[in-house]
Amino acid sequence: MSIYAAADLHLSLAPDVEKPMDIYGSRWFNHVERLKENWYAQIKRDDTVIIPGDISWGLKLNEAKYDLDWVDSLPGHKVVFKGNHDLWWSGINKLNRMYESITFVQNDFYLAEDIVVCGTRGWLTPDNEDFSEADEKIYKRELLRLENSLASAKDYMKKEKAEYEILGILHFPPVSKLNAFSGFQQLFEDYGVKKVLYGHIHGEEGFRCAIKGVHYGIEYQLVSLDYLNCRPVKIK
Repeated sequence: MSIYAAADLHLSLAPDVEKPMDIYGSRWFNHVERLKENWYAQIKRDDTVIIPGDISWGLKLNEAKYDLDWVDSLPGHKVVFKGNHDLWWSGINKLNRMYESITFVQNDFYLAEDIVVCGTRGWLTPDNEDFSEADEKIYKRELLRLENSLASAKDYMKKEKAEYEILGILHFPPVSKLNAFSGFQQLFEDYGVKKVLYGHIHGEEGFRCAIKGVHYGIEYQLVSLDYLNCRPVKIK
């Protein structure tokens, strides 16, 4: 059993949803077909695939269902976190009744083999020039959601008298500038997280400036689909 990850699938398979991704560059050309081919080449039924947000361009669940059905049809168990474009996301209990092969995570964790997967969507961080008073409210709410996820994992480990590695998940990067430090990073540090995956960042300039590697003792890995050239990356 292996664990893979890929964020930002940006699917638009519903008949009434038109969002061609190849207008954003060659890395997006035929991205759905390439992702499917690479997925089947790598991932087996017993594997776990973490998807840190931006799954569907559908605005409502009935539109996103076309994309979620497609994800459901792929091998492996999918662990899904919310992205900023996942406007269809509503009612975590309802979502988790829809598919056996997909777990939607919010304010909670997912145990994949000996790794506890914790996270939240995240948001713009205070080091971003566009950070506003409205952003601050969302930022603080996302910090609470991340702490809920991490705390629930710690409570589970205490109850089970077990110690698992915690894998941190965000959709947004934890900081906008490499020399900055955010509340997300502080929480990961407080809970002993050693590795964090995130998406959201696209384009060559974004890739160059994105936080990657070890910062303050934690390894950060960008897993946007275009950065991965439509090939899910093996985490373990």
